[in-house]
Amino acid sequence: MAASPGITGSFSPEVAGVFLCRDQFEVDWFVRMNNTGGPVDVWAVDGVGGESLIDNGSGYHYVNEPIPPDRLTLLRRDLEAPRLP
Repeated sequence: MAASPGITGSFSPEVAGVFLCRDQFEVDWFVRMNNTGGPVDVWAVDGVGGESLIDNGSGYHYVNEPIPPDRLTLLRRDLEAPRLP
């Protein structure tokens, strides 16, 4: 994260891990929250069971282990946050 801000604009991690979405509603929420100034990608992670997810206290979940690249699949690319009227 030293080279660029996270999706919320922070230069330090909120948690020691990677946030994962459990459904489309959470994906849409994180995309709308995007504060990077540019598009974001949505990736699927294989091999993560519910017992591996940690609740950060806000209802969103993360894993605190590295995710190897071979467990990632690009689902959607270059999504822009919706513009407010």
